[in-house]
Amino acid sequence: MSYWLCRLTGLIPVVMAVWQPSTGTAQSVTHSAEADSLPVRTLQSIDIRASRAVMIRSLPTVQGTFLMAGKRSALIPVADLDVNVVEKNARQMLGRVPGLFVYDMDGTGNQINVATRGLDPHRSWENNIRQNGVLTNSDMYAYPASHYSPPGESLEQIEWVSGSASLQYGAQFGGMLNYVTKQADTTRRFGFETIGSLGSFGLRSSYNAVGGRIGKLTYYGYAYWRHSDGYRANSRSDAQAQLMRLSYQLTPGLTITAEAGRSAYVYQIPGPLTDSMFRADPRQATRSRNYFNPDIWVPSVRVDWQLDNRTRLQWTTSAVLGQRNSVQLDAFATVPDAVDPATGQYKPRQVDVDQFNSYTSEVRLLRQLSVAGITSTVVLGGQFMHNDLHRQQLGKGTTGSAYDLTLTAPFGRDLWYRTRNGALFAEAQVRLGSRLTISPGIRMEQGLTRMRGTISYYDPGDLPTDIAHRFALPGFSAQYQLTRQLRLYGGWTRAYRPVIFKDIIPASVYERVDKNLQDALGHTAELGLEGYWSNVHLNLTLFDLLYRNRLGSLVQVGVDGASYILRTNIGDSRSQGIEALAEAVLWQSRRLTLSMFSASAFIDARYVNAVISAGTDNRDLTGNRVESAPRWTSRNGLTIRYGKASLTAQYSYVGPTFSDALNSPEPSANGARGPVPGYSLLDLNASWRIRPWLTWRGSLNNLLDQAYFTKRPTFYPGPGIWPSDGRSGVITLGIRL
Repeated sequence: MSYWLCRLTGLIPVVMAVWQPSTGTAQSVTHSAEADSLPVRTLQSIDIRASRAVMIRSLPTVQGTFLMAGKRSALIPVADLDVNVVEKNARQMLGRVPGLFVYDMDGTGNQINVATRGLDPHRSWENNIRQNGVLTNSDMYAYPASHYSPPGESLEQIEWVSGSASLQYGAQFGGMLNYVTKQADTTRRFGFETIGSLGSFGLRSSYNAVGGRIGKLTYYGYAYWRHSDGYRANSRSDAQAQLMRLSYQLTPGLTITAEAGRSAYVYQIPGPLTDSMFRADPRQATRSRNYFNPDIWVPSVRVDWQLDNRTRLQWTTSAVLGQRNSVQLDAFATVPDAVDPATGQYKPRQVDVDQFNSYTSEVRLLRQLSVAGITSTVVLGGQFMHNDLHRQQLGKGTTGSAYDLTLTAPFGRDLWYRTRNGALFAEAQVRLGSRLTISPGIRMEQGLTRMRGTISYYDPGDLPTDIAHRFALPGFSAQYQLTRQLRLYGGWTRAYRPVIFKDIIPASVYERVDKNLQDALGHTAELGLEGYWSNVHLNLTLFDLLYRNRLGSLVQVGVDGASYILRTNIGDSRSQGIEALAEAVLWQSRRLTLSMFSASAFIDARYVNAVISAGTDNRDLTGNRVESAPRWTSRNGLTIRYGKASLTAQYSYVGPTFSDALNSPEPSANGARGPVPGYSLLDLNASWRIRPWLTWRGSLNNLLDQAYFTKRPTFYPGPGIWPSDGRSGVITLGIRL
């Protein structure tokens, strides 16, 4: 090798003479006698082979037009990891995010439901969810759930940023998740990829994509479908997704990108279980006529303009359009869905329809400055949202068994939830010397939400509700480079969560809505230490998350002496803890690599100065643990790579949680309240790149067939126990041409 290094070193002057940096292209050199005198040698080819370990990295200090210095973040190379992307297994795909709590709503791969730091994981709605930087939350002010769900096969990587990035992404406590899809191969006019999978419980899927570059136009698109009969009885799922992206380079510094993505699925909901049902058979179902169907489009247009080598402008306009539909018998697990002997028919089902019309326009200007020898990067921007959610609920449906939204009586609730909100934000990344970087910033928000409509059991005069959103959200982060490999980082950022639709809809005539509702407001703070060495990556973070003005219900007494339930702010909660990630190469040779990772967290999430209704009384929650917030989570993996093949074993532990704020120690007879036991899982994933164009993957999930569940929801998809999947397997074959 040293011989060849000497020879290559001797060629450097020749290469430098041929290359012209000013044009960026290789140019001819004037023929001379000196050139004739150079010896002509034929170099032999060198074949370098080595296996490598895959580690996650923090995002760079400047990521596009976003500033990341002083924040905890992760760039997760999903396409390079041994994980089950076919079913979007979140505990595997995001397994290296410490403290990640996963709500396994269903095992078909339809949704990812995750949260960190003691927040609610339902449809990841405490996070700012994006695809290729485009917002995909259905309605940030009415129902911020992420119903849009791209296929796992389409993902190249996932970007995760902690809640301290709320000033730039939006004021969510949970931070940001950005699903980055695969891109076109711009060296080719046409490329093609197909991925086919078969698995347990009738799983079969097909992902097909094309892409390339023709002149100044780059294109990429995919079409996808998946079917599964489901782990439980009556849990069939049929999904499809499409995406098309066109990018046109008007000038070397100006690119316009248009993208439209769609995801849709119909999921047969098997119904909740009681504890005794779960122990007897976690695969059984209590429903056969319940269905859920979101069908969401996310179109967007982005202008990316590099004005000069120090200035960059991005302007993105996007929308979330579509429906969230369900038809079901919504009742406790102890209420059977049986044929009425008197009529010979089932009971009519309840039909609910949400129609989303959410529009966002966001402009961001990044400028690099140098003043008095101090270099800095400044981002200024604005965001405007116009959201219009039309929610129709309690419609009387048919007595049939198929998926059918036909009404036999009008909707009992027909409501509009309209929001206009504007935000201005600024953040600077200032380098004070070669080691210290500070990042002050502020976000100003102002908007108004108006709820109008009718509720059949409610006095129309009590219904109209207006909620103003006016906040100044300051933040500060910093990092200090202790050594070349080690940095100390931390920050404090204010955040808020709007009052959403479900918080203020009265469930019955006995409930009222507080006209002085306040958005949840608080902060997220963190202090961490991260180091990268040749074969080791360590990241340790202390965090504090204060969540004020949580929403709930209180028992009140009216002027007439009658009691009623008031939906209002009930108090605060606080989450504190430590998150730790360790990745290391244990052994490495020419062909073999042995590596490991461990992502663990301790979280103490408790209510502070909070009160909630319990029957006919109010009960103090101070000191109670926040629901769905395990004290301990730990995911640990061991990977063996040999040549172009690899095998990863992952062990996951999630501690016990409570399903309700009252911390009910014993399960209720209907399964809707009670503790959620801790659980341990073992997964195996393997991949083999047989040829440069041919790849095989295999997954064995929950290898020991552990019977477990992650939550007892109080609303969709029904109150009670929802079992997670037992042992399953998937095999995948991918071809890229």
